[in-house]
Amino acid sequence: MTDYQVTASVTALRASPSENAPMDSQLLHGEVFSVEKEENGWAYGTARRDDYSGWVSLSALEEPVLISTHRVSALRTYAFSEPDLKSRPRAIVSLNAKVASAQRKGKFIDCQRLGWIFETHLAVLGAAESDYVAVAERFLYTPYLWGGRESIGLDCSGLVQTALEAAGVRGFPRDTKEQEAWAKTRWNTLDISDDLAGLQRGDLIFWPGHVGIMTDSRSLLHANAHHMATVVEPLATAAKRIAHKSSPISAICRPPVETGWTGMM
Repeated sequence: MTDYQVTASVTALRASPSENAPMDSQLLHGEVFSVEKEENGWAYGTARRDDYSGWVSLSALEEPVLISTHRVSALRTYAFSEPDLKSRPRAIVSLNAKVASAQRKGKFIDCQRLGWIFETHLAVLGAAESDYVAVAERFLYTPYLWGGRESIGLDCSGLVQTALEAAGVRGFPRDTKEQEAWAKTRWNTLDISDDLAGLQRGDLIFWPGHVGIMTDSRSLLHANAHHMATVVEPLATAAKRIAHKSSPISAICRPPVETGWTGMM
């Protein structure tokens, strides 16, 4: 296995080595991809951040791996060719992309292999958001994209994974089945009542193949294919529609009190 680093702003992780293959996930700039084999310009391997495997275009990867110093803390931001807001943008990168700082000039930081990023759009690696729900709410109305993890398109599990990563949660899985199993072993699992009473901000609601976040006792935030967007709607409405099409709620999990998220407004 050889470690490579994503140097594109974002790149697809595909089911097979073809541009026409389904996109299972995405890798953001600065993330590390461990390559097992190469084939016709594609690399098969595993994303270090969540152990997700698939095929990535070699054109999006470089070695050696640089040590990241910051992550993008804005929903999205430009990397400029010079430390000047009037200079040519080289790329646009999304929340949680990783960068290696080289130097600072004025209000900009020189991010290696990328460009100059406005300093207040970056956070020192390890600095965490205080409320993961507030992070997820920043994606409101973002288009739904199967396999997406970026600010211009993401899916239900990508939304939850991204928000929790920004809040300092490491090792949270990529797909809903594994996310549910993770939450059941680390968070508090609640009883599922017929009237869905007693819920609060920060609770995760799981269905087979779907997940959403409670923003208050009655409202669910989720990226979904029904609206083809990230929306907030009454949980009762979403639960009835999803149960009609597939299955009822499979689990409700609440962050432990020590996280500081439980009941946050």
